[in-house]
Amino acid sequence: MALSLTPGQRADITEAKPLLDEVDPEALITDKAYDADPLIEKLEARGITPVIPSRKNRRNPRKILFSLYKK
Repeated sequence: MALSLTPGQRADITEAKPLLDEVDPEALITDKAYDADPLIEKLEARGITPVIPSRKNRRNPRKILFSLYKK
């Protein structure tokens, strides 16, 4: 597990990549705020399953394991 505290006005996704360099998870479970192609590409390149719901404005929504997301 890795942790980073940021000021309230800073977007959480800015810390995703540095934190991922600290750990080697099988999956990353986050909310829609993390639905960004560069992050998803980094996850897939490392063999990490992205469990991130697609934002409603995404043209081609990705399928995710909602059973894992609900846990």
